[in-house]
Amino acid sequence: MGRSFCLALLAASAMLATACTTVLPRQYEYDEEVNLSLDGSATVYVNGSVPAFVALRGIDRDTRPTARFDRAAVRQFFSSGASTVTRLSTSRRNGRRFIHVRLTVNDVSRLPEAAPFSWATYKVYRRSDQYIYTQTVGAAAGGQIGDVGWRGNELVAFRLHLPARILWHDAPSKKTERGNILVWEQTLADRLKGTPIHIEARMENQSILYSAITLFGAMATAVVVLFAGIIWWVVRKGRAANAE
Repeated sequence: MGRSFCLALLAASAMLATACTTVLPRQYEYDEEVNLSLDGSATVYVNGSVPAFVALRGIDRDTRPTARFDRAAVRQFFSSGASTVTRLSTSRRNGRRFIHVRLTVNDVSRLPEAAPFSWATYKVYRRSDQYIYTQTVGAAAGGQIGDVGWRGNELVAFRLHLPARILWHDAPSKKTERGNILVWEQTLADRLKGTPIHIEARMENQSILYSAITLFGAMATAVVVLFAGIIWWVVRKGRAANAE
């Protein structure tokens, strides 16, 4: 009985570990997400530790977790003639302060006009019956930092949230996450060395929302026609009964 209990306990532990790995989100030292629209506009989310912003993007900030957070300076760093900061907040994790930024841009190709995105190129265009998105991330800023508690296993990520059904992409995982999201990961060490990242995705030329609205409209029309037919049939049967 003791052996069976131990085996059951080991199996339960394995299942719990697997569940935790599946449910708990991956933590990144730095990540960007482009939430794209087919017209080229986008909402962009950026999250990262202050040391990562200093080392990767060259922002002039004190990396100590107790340092004062200069909200105005960070907002200015992310703002440009093409981008507008709509939300800015901070948190703490692993003894480091993290910055969370949301901004909007009317033309994603102009995103590099803002300093944090100057290491990359962004492009969305139509070819035949497809829309194609490309992004290339180049060298990091190389800002100097001291010991900030990095262990060498930190990750960075670039996420792409697409508005239409994905036809092809070159994400290393070969997978599409829930909500039509693709992810390109890289170790922080490789990102600090400037190992380039190339992102490409191809999608249909109609947004998922437009397709859903079209389908809903077609279903609504079918329902109206069905009810009209039922009403016509009932009225006709009533007239026939009265005639008798």
